[in-house]
Amino acid sequence: MLNGPGVAILAGAGAGAGLLVWWLLRRMRVPAPERERRRRLAVNACGRMVDGHVTDANQDFIFYTYAVRGVTYTTSQEISTLREALPADPAALIGAVTVKFSTRNPADSIVVCEGWSGFRQSAGGTARTRP
Repeated sequence: MLNGPGVAILAGAGAGAGLLVWWLLRRMRVPAPERERRRRLAVNACGRMVDGHVTDANQDFIFYTYAVRGVTYTTSQEISTLREALPADPAALIGAVTVKFSTRNPADSIVVCEGWSGFRQSAGGTARTRP
């Protein structure tokens, strides 16, 4: 049996361990922009390509559609962190595009990321390369 001081020591140690676990979990939490960057890079590395169509674009989002195995997907991609890789005028992005999608989840897709772009022409009219 534990006496009064033993219980206090055990409770203090438990509270300290709990705080340590909480602190470690907070430190290990990946911020949302980093999670999105990792998702884009994973789809780029393992995704398959299909033709799509950009229906609308603004400074922060690209809206596009594509079809995989008879299912049409209408989705968007947040592009605010990728603005330097895109034309200044979002209207120049509307039109045909190559979409990369995850084979495990075809609804998970991208049209641009840090190392790849599915846009067939840049604002100047020259074809973009696909690394």
